[in-house]
Amino acid sequence: MDDKQRKRMIHEVVKETDTAKRDQKYNQYVEQVTPKHNPWVNIAWAFVVGGAICTLGQVLIGLYQKLGATKEDAALYVTITLIFLSALTTGLNWYQKLTKHAGAGSVVPITGFANSVAASAIEYSKEGQVFGIGCKIFTIAGPVILYGILTSWGLGVIYWILKLLRVV
Repeated sequence: MDDKQRKRMIHEVVKETDTAKRDQKYNQYVEQVTPKHNPWVNIAWAFVVGGAICTLGQVLIGLYQKLGATKEDAALYVTITLIFLSALTTGLNWYQKLTKHAGAGSVVPITGFANSVAASAIEYSKEGQVFGIGCKIFTIAGPVILYGILTSWGLGVIYWILKLLRVV
């Protein structure tokens, strides 16, 4: 369906006065413009891309250890590298293209989190350093941070109580 057909269909929906017919036309429009996806293909792509990102992490750990880093330091360097690569590919508009095809596979926690922060910074940069980037950089990632900290605190309290009761 080309843009001309889309605009014509939207115009028909908007000008329709009978609500039942408008709803029917709108549903037909949505059905025609909504892309059809095969869930098994989506699952396969998510598995392959997520696995490739994790494999890259493992390869980097091995590389950093061969360069003399301890296992803990290598893991730290991999985290920094993956965050950098995610932010870089977001800035180059490659991460969004990857996500379009890979879906959830590209949202491996560290890279997906870095992408959400970098994407917000890029989107709001035109509003300025303070009111754009400073105020809105954690628009997407903020709730993740909040509920992650809250959940870890709650689980820590439960663990502490279980330790006091000698259950754990």
